[in-house]
Amino acid sequence: MTDLPRPLVIPIFISHHGCPFRCIFCDQNSINGTSGLPSTAGIVTTINTWLASRSRGRGQVEVAFFGGSFTAIDHGQQARLLGAVAPFLADGRVDSVRISTRPDFLDDDRLEFIRAAGVRTVEVGIQSLRDDTLERCGRGHDAACAVAAVRRLKEWGFIAGVQMMLGLPGETTASILAGIRAISDLRPDIARIYPVLVISGTGLARLWKAGEYRPLNLQRALSLSVRVREIFVSSGVRVIRCGLQPEAGLFAKVLAGPWHPAFGELVYSRMLFRQARSLLKERRGRGRLVVNRRDESALRGQGNHNLKKLFYFGLGDGVEILFSDTISRGCLEFC
Repeated sequence: MTDLPRPLVIPIFISHHGCPFRCIFCDQNSINGTSGLPSTAGIVTTINTWLASRSRGRGQVEVAFFGGSFTAIDHGQQARLLGAVAPFLADGRVDSVRISTRPDFLDDDRLEFIRAAGVRTVEVGIQSLRDDTLERCGRGHDAACAVAAVRRLKEWGFIAGVQMMLGLPGETTASILAGIRAISDLRPDIARIYPVLVISGTGLARLWKAGEYRPLNLQRALSLSVRVREIFVSSGVRVIRCGLQPEAGLFAKVLAGPWHPAFGELVYSRMLFRQARSLLKERRGRGRLVVNRRDESALRGQGNHNLKKLFYFGLGDGVEILFSDTISRGCLEFC
């Protein structure tokens, strides 16, 4: 099976705009390194620059408004931002628009407006499905609102994305996994997984300094993220990111929590190891373990750590590992 061409995603950052709340974990300016709404001319320049540098073989082109809560921004500003993209949509240079927003700003009028303006993908910051956690974090909505938002996006025909946080105050492993299963049952199309980091200047930082909050350590965050990823994947939900994008501004402000610049790669590597271990336990004996060629590094792990563990447990004896272009990424076969 041949992988589809990767889309070209053109990022436009709108910082914390639109959101009427400031959650205890949030320092949006550090996350995306900017503030203020971009000008119309700035958006046009950014799109033209990315289009000029796009490499051959790219798939569809998407303009993505990252950060903030797009549908909570003043309607006139929404129209201006989307209007800057409209000429590119009209002549086919851009195929679609992606936005992120809050669950409580997705009524039918807003959805009708953004759909008509070319928005195809909407990512919703769910974060947790535990009401007491949402209240403690200052989210301003409950779990029922989040569930209704995902359902409404699916009903309107959008590509629905969810953003989930692991390790918020009041959450346990059991409650996190229960929430992920509940979200997976709604069949969103894509998901992002974010273990909680303690960022300087946030309410969470004050709780941490007072000894009232303890973040996940790296190993627990990795293990939990693998389980969450597996739940999503088994439900047909494509996980597009694990862990925050490494940014210099963010790194300098992380006080505690499971920070690693290659967090997503570590999660993916662990997931492949678990798949390989399960297959080899089930099919003991000689055979071939077939993996996508682009997954070789992830399957091996740092310093061949994963393969060494398989042989240590006696699961690699008599097994030949083949790296192929004919199997999908993230999949393993034993024959």
